[in-house]
Amino acid sequence: MRPIIFSKMDFSHSNLFGYIEDLQELTIIERPVRRSLKTPEEIERLTVDEELSDIERAVYLLSSGQDIQGTSVVANLPVLMRQNPAETLRRVLPKIREVLHVAGVEMQLTAAVSFLTVLQEESVSIHTYSHSFLHIILQNVEHRDAGVSNAWLETLLAVIEALPKETVRHEILNPLVSKAQLSQTLQSRLVSCKIMGKVANKFEAHIVKREVLPLVKSLCQDVEYEVRTCMCRQLEHVARGIGTELTKTVVLPELVELARDEGSSVRLAAFETLVNLLDMFDADDRSQTVLPLVKSFCEKSFKADESILVSLSFHLGKLCNGLYGIFTPEQHLRFLEFYKKLSTLGLQQENGHNDNQLHLQTLEQEKKYISVRKNCAYNFPAMIVFVDPKNFNLELYSIFFCLCHDPEVPVRYTMAISFFEVAKLLNSDVYTIHKELVTLLQDESLEVLDALVGHLPEILELMTNGGENSGSESKLLSIPDLIPALTTAEQRAATSLKWRTHEKLLQKYACLPHIISSDQIYYRFLHRMLTIILTNNVLPVQKAAARTLCVYLRYNRKQEQRHEVIQKLIEQLGQGKSYWNRLRFLDTCEFIMELFSKSFFCKYFFLPVLELTHDPVANVRMKLCCLLPKVKSTLKIPTDKHLLQQLELCIRKLLCQEKDKDVLTIVKRTVLELDRMEISVDAEQLEKEKQKNEGRSTNINDKMLEKKRRDSKTSSVLAKSINLSVSGSSSGTSAGKEEKKSKLVRSQSFSTQVLHPKYSNIDKCPNKSSATAYSSSVSGMGKSCMLSFSDDSFRTHSSGNSGNAAFTSSSSRNLFNSADQKNSGNKESQSRKMSIKNRKSNS
Repeated sequence: MRPIIFSKMDFSHSNLFGYIEDLQELTIIERPVRRSLKTPEEIERLTVDEELSDIERAVYLLSSGQDIQGTSVVANLPVLMRQNPAETLRRVLPKIREVLHVAGVEMQLTAAVSFLTVLQEESVSIHTYSHSFLHIILQNVEHRDAGVSNAWLETLLAVIEALPKETVRHEILNPLVSKAQLSQTLQSRLVSCKIMGKVANKFEAHIVKREVLPLVKSLCQDVEYEVRTCMCRQLEHVARGIGTELTKTVVLPELVELARDEGSSVRLAAFETLVNLLDMFDADDRSQTVLPLVKSFCEKSFKADESILVSLSFHLGKLCNGLYGIFTPEQHLRFLEFYKKLSTLGLQQENGHNDNQLHLQTLEQEKKYISVRKNCAYNFPAMIVFVDPKNFNLELYSIFFCLCHDPEVPVRYTMAISFFEVAKLLNSDVYTIHKELVTLLQDESLEVLDALVGHLPEILELMTNGGENSGSESKLLSIPDLIPALTTAEQRAATSLKWRTHEKLLQKYACLPHIISSDQIYYRFLHRMLTIILTNNVLPVQKAAARTLCVYLRYNRKQEQRHEVIQKLIEQLGQGKSYWNRLRFLDTCEFIMELFSKSFFCKYFFLPVLELTHDPVANVRMKLCCLLPKVKSTLKIPTDKHLLQQLELCIRKLLCQEKDKDVLTIVKRTVLELDRMEISVDAEQLEKEKQKNEGRSTNINDKMLEKKRRDSKTSSVLAKSINLSVSGSSSGTSAGKEEKKSKLVRSQSFSTQVLHPKYSNIDKCPNKSSATAYSSSVSGMGKSCMLSFSDDSFRTHSSGNSGNAAFTSSSSRNLFNSADQKNSGNKESQSRKMSIKNRKSNS
């Protein structure tokens, strides 16, 4: 026995001391976990009798439970209201009202959300809700905690929309007069401002003018700038409620005064409200009141009031288009130059301007300037409308170039989002921004690429078609630059960890058959899709590549290329060594069934799919079984009858030979589904086969009738010749007798094979009687039995030919109709009678 050697462990004093320290640290880490466990006494207090009903349990927990239990009851209030609204209102809601007086922040927030949920679910009538819940909401809306107060206020504003006018007037509007006074707290006055904006849209204009507008004016003149700012932002809702006339006489003067307020936040709120209300002002108000205010804002934004700069850049597009009709050419140019200045704000030093005059910008200023340029990128489509798309190349292309090449990702990201809108506005002049499209496709940030890919099919279609109203002459000439950009974008997305961007890109690349030629797709994109399917490790990416590959194959009209791709799909995926590739083959076949015709799938992929029933991996067989109903739906009868037989054979093998329980379960379920399916019938093919069969049967009938006519003639001639030979036998010589005897022997051998067995003893009769009987029998059956003989049967008298004639007769006899058989039977009976008479006379 070998001794155990501890070669990798050192039990020296220092190392052992280190191990002990590590163990002590672990002990310290575990102590809080042990202390956080509940003691038996705490568990006993948290335990509730299981026999209690939901209502009783809720009342018990609200009365004597802990805070966390009470919070859970409040959160469960909508469920209790759905189950038993009457008992919940009678017993649970009063307890909640009591608890909320001393409840913490968490329970307050939970109660606000639960009350709003009960309103939205309409568990009770609005009258019952206002009677039971409204007072609780009004009591807590002025909570000392700002977060709790806002939560209850949001619930109250939602309740106001649903409440009847009289309830709002008595329960909310009348108490609002006292709540909005200066003697009330700041929180109370802020709440009053927000309620004013909601109530103004609830009542008619004359009620708002009499009861609401005095309070609005009072709050606009409040001593606290927070109240003035809050009320200023609510003036838009008030204006919408009272109409244009009162807005012009009451609201606009207040806005002008607030725009000159000493507080920057108040001025900002006044400016934004003015922009939002531009559609309610007439041309005189815009030119005489609004435009001077906007000009002063623009002038002060760079000098003394940079706080408004970000908001001004955000609303500039809406502002310029709202005041477009009243601008003089000089004012139009001034606002355009102002936009250009904002678009490059913070980039002068990088561009080489004012190197010695600019001070070092703080981080906060840099963030502000980035936000300004981002807002300019957001407003770029609106500025195209402002200057007219025809003037884009002259007025705005330089700004467009700067924004697309901006050093900051948020700016380029915003340009990528708005690129489609820009392309639509430019229409026939869209070719002027092709280079910027290539630039954004090759952007180093995947966020920019992801933003651009959203509308990439529409952008590429506009690029290649030259706009909606243009002809083929204005199509994009430099499209070869676009293809390398698209391949570069895909490769960069493939090498990143953002697989969702890669998946999205591959999905959008399915539009390329409408953009570029099939040869370009075949050599630059199609094989790349196949490589992604084989090598990528992300399933959604593989599926996106498979579907896009199928789209490329669908629009490829060159048979050689098609067959090559199909062969690679079958060999590298369907017959691949990795089961993962075989699973992707089934995914690809599913896309092929979606995009191609049923006959195409049956021709190239039906049998390769069925071969996977013998796959050694259970997951492949399982996926195949799930796919079999779709596979069967591609079949058409009678065209694909042989494929249906192959499918049924594979299913039988799976049922008999499958050993995996999961696969067998799916097979059985699939069999039931396949039995319920109805196979589509190819009506045209079925009609063709029907016509073909009818034509074949018609030809057979025609041939039979023709043979009848020929055989009837032959039999009549034969009967005459036999009668002549019989009548001449009495006066003939011995040589004539020999000739007659030889003919009789030949006719006997012929008749024994063709006629009924009853007439096989005809050779035993005497010469005369037998000849007479034979002639009568032949003459009687000439129209029935002899019809099947061909002319060749009478030209030769060899035994072999007579046998062939007999075979032809027996086979053709089965084709006679019942009328012919009846006729034949009558003539046979007549011949039988004649033979009997001859025998009697001889005797």
